[in-house]
Amino acid sequence: MDILRTPDERFASLPGYDFAPHYVEVDAGDGAQRLRVHYVDEGPPDRGETVVLLHGEPSWCYLYRTMVGPLTDAGFRVVAPDLVGFGRSDKPAARLDYTYARHVEWMRAALFDALDLSGLTLVGQDWGGLVGLRLVAEHPERFRRVVAANTGLPTGDTDLGEAFFAWRKFSQEVAEMPIGRIVASGCATAMSDDVRAAYDAPYPDESYKEGARQFPVLVPARPDDPASAANRRAWEVLRGFRKPFLCAYSDGDPITRGADQLFLDAVPGAAGRAHPTITGGGHFLQEDRGPELAAAVVDFVRSGEPA
Repeated sequence: MDILRTPDERFASLPGYDFAPHYVEVDAGDGAQRLRVHYVDEGPPDRGETVVLLHGEPSWCYLYRTMVGPLTDAGFRVVAPDLVGFGRSDKPAARLDYTYARHVEWMRAALFDALDLSGLTLVGQDWGGLVGLRLVAEHPERFRRVVAANTGLPTGDTDLGEAFFAWRKFSQEVAEMPIGRIVASGCATAMSDDVRAAYDAPYPDESYKEGARQFPVLVPARPDDPASAANRRAWEVLRGFRKPFLCAYSDGDPITRGADQLFLDAVPGAAGRAHPTITGGGHFLQEDRGPELAAAVVDFVRSGEPA
């Protein structure tokens, strides 16, 4: 496996982002090499609440920069990893090195084997939910509660909609993948040039973007997709998941619109609570309305419900 590592200088002086980098290593999955996984770790490490923020495609943990402060001000520890292939994490150079199963295993190894985190509140958006909800289903003892935000857990048994397939077609055909422009196009508010450049920072050239290129084709869109069976098993666990489960979706995301209802109908822990709609947010609601989403997470954690 050829592994690329973005030079540190690419991350200097990013607007609104002054968090110290932290790293762990995980097995690459080829039986021979190790991958370095980056994560932000802010707030008191010895307090009772740890919130894990998982980003999606094609962003990185920079997406959560306006949420870290409100969450740590509330007294929570915040851990925000970069998925392998994104941000400051290592990037396998071949597209076929990336699979759904490997993404789940890489994050499991980072959060549980290396960091030994437990008592977690998951906040997962986009692929952060596709990976994070698998971790919840496969290791429910590690989690106290879940916040699903503009995400899903597809099995390939239902149509993912025109917006998703248009995005997947674009991602596979565009000659140069414009990461910053893609994130900006998924926002409801205008993005400044320096913030857009921060989303481009992890990728000096196209060779660093193979993970971002591969993610759209890893979403289970057929019943016989390689990840469909594992996601069906995860849904079976979620149908019995009685720990607190919150849907915090935006009002302006054509990709995941309506996906929250699947969780509301199926997950016992979602019943009987008020699920906020984050108004004025697009697909990347953390970029549009990060403090509002953070406030919803704080209220949810502080609600005092048994976990």
